[in-house]
Amino acid sequence: MKRLDLIRHLEANGCDFLREGASHTIYINRIVQKSSVIPRHREINDFLARKICRDLQVPDP
Repeated sequence: MKRLDLIRHLEANGCDFLREGASHTIYINRIVQKSSVIPRHREINDFLARKICRDLQVPDP
């Protein structure tokens, strides 16, 4: 899955950008007070994308 597609999916489901790290981006779901790290690669493995969505408690892409 493309990184930008995952970010669009997260933002459409109520997640917000929190901050940038050295090689990753952190998104937060303020409703459930959960955060997750998204690596800065063009392609993100589907298993990792599902894990990020589960961490943030949003539907799988």
